[in-house]
Amino acid sequence: MKSHRHQLILKIISENNIDTQENLQKALKKHGCVVTQATVSRDIKELALIKTLTASGDYKYSIPSFKKDALDNHGSVIYTILSDAVKEVDFALNTVVVKCNTGMAQAVCAKLDSATIDNSVGTIAGDDTIFILMRTERDASRLVKELSAILKAR
Repeated sequence: MKSHRHQLILKIISENNIDTQENLQKALKKHGCVVTQATVSRDIKELALIKTLTASGDYKYSIPSFKKDALDNHGSVIYTILSDAVKEVDFALNTVVVKCNTGMAQAVCAKLDSATIDNSVGTIAGDDTIFILMRTERDASRLVKELSAILKAR
C-alpha cells in the first residue's frame, strides 16, 4: 500500500504543479487514495521531495535530481557509489561537506561533477572529504536533504 502510494505521489508531482501538502492530499484522493495530512507529510519526508521554483515564480514539489536519476536508470551508478562511499553530509552556510570512506572522495566527487546539481558553483575533493560550493544556503540545505535521503535508503 505504502509503496503504491509513493509511486502515485511521484507520478502526480511529475505530471502536475503541486505546491502544498493539502493539494497533494486532494490529488491522491482523486486517484482513489484517501490519506491524512500527517501521512502526506511523512511520505514527503520519506521520498525526500523538495520544493523548486517554477517558471512562473511559484513553488512546487519535485523529485530530487539524484533520486530521479536513480529512478530513471533503475539504480544508477551515481546512486550506488554515493550510498556505498559516503559516510555523512552536512553544510555550513552555502558549502556542503561530504565525508567519504578513506580514498573515495575523488571518485564520489567525479560522479557528483557529472551529475546535474542545481545551483552548484563547483567542487573540490581531498582523500575523504568533498566541499561543494552552492549559490545559496537554501541550495546547500536542499542538496544535503537529497544526499541524506540516498544515505538513508541504503
